[in-house]
Amino acid sequence: MADEKIGIAGTGFYVPEKVLTNADLEKMVDTTDEWILTRTGIKERRIIAPGETVSSMAEIAARQALDSAGVAPEDLDLIIMGTITPDEPLPSAACLLQARLGNTTAASFDISAACCGFIYALEIGQKLMQGGRYRHALIVAAETLSTVTDWEDRDTCVLFGDGAGVAVLSKGCDQGEMLDFYLGADGAYSSLLEIEAGGSACPISHEVLDQRKQYIKMEGNKVFKLAVASMVSSAQHVLEQTGLTSQDVTWLLPHQANLRIMKAVAKRLKIPVEQVYINVDRYGNMSGATVPIGLAEMDHNGILKRGDLILMVAFGGGLTWAASLVRW
Repeated sequence: MADEKIGIAGTGFYVPEKVLTNADLEKMVDTTDEWILTRTGIKERRIIAPGETVSSMAEIAARQALDSAGVAPEDLDLIIMGTITPDEPLPSAACLLQARLGNTTAASFDISAACCGFIYALEIGQKLMQGGRYRHALIVAAETLSTVTDWEDRDTCVLFGDGAGVAVLSKGCDQGEMLDFYLGADGAYSSLLEIEAGGSACPISHEVLDQRKQYIKMEGNKVFKLAVASMVSSAQHVLEQTGLTSQDVTWLLPHQANLRIMKAVAKRLKIPVEQVYINVDRYGNMSGATVPIGLAEMDHNGILKRGDLILMVAFGGGLTWAASLVRW
């Protein structure tokens, strides 16, 4: 039935084994552990090994999520992958993940919303399922940001890591009910956070590679201010839409870009820092993967209790922003 309740039946995550610490970065660029920790809150991040890809990480996280949901891979009707670092431009990482899982029928596609990829994909999945055709969906956000990081740029290389997070949406599930969403974007700010090369405007060439245009470029100070304002506004919108307030929130689960951003958002929303889930110190910024990895950690570690209200909020390149309220 089209009006069956749709919930998050299971979660999963994967981060690579290789740990890159601040001490390691001190040997690579002109930086210090104190400088990184003071400005970002990051102590270490995970980096893929040779042969690991977005789809290989996503497979491990997906199988964990499917096991926790009690859903067989062949029963999936829909796979949506949020990523800006797919295995290759064609086919989609979602199709490669589908093949890895042994599923041959699920509608599968990628979306590109940077750090907001998971929340964007979550609403797309929920809305498609409400149409009545799909019973089980795999919502994935996975990134290998280490492959697009300029390891000679001390301002950005300290920030990023790799990982994958997954949620299984199922009809008839009364856990993890998605109450509402708020999505937005403003492309006028696109140049503040971008990877210039690799598309039709700037195809890859020897000259482009020599100019290092294949790597992430960011105007950090401007992005910081916009990130705080947009995340707060997104959170306020989704709370207003549901008739709730920040006092009703059990957990704030923000995109893990920077500890100072997260604390500023919590302060403006009047949510105690003790109610903010933080793992940026261990993983760094994994783009869209940060929110589902945080959700999976909270789920698997027994942090979430039935009835908890989780406010997920993110901000990323595009510029994009997104928020969602989930009743566990």
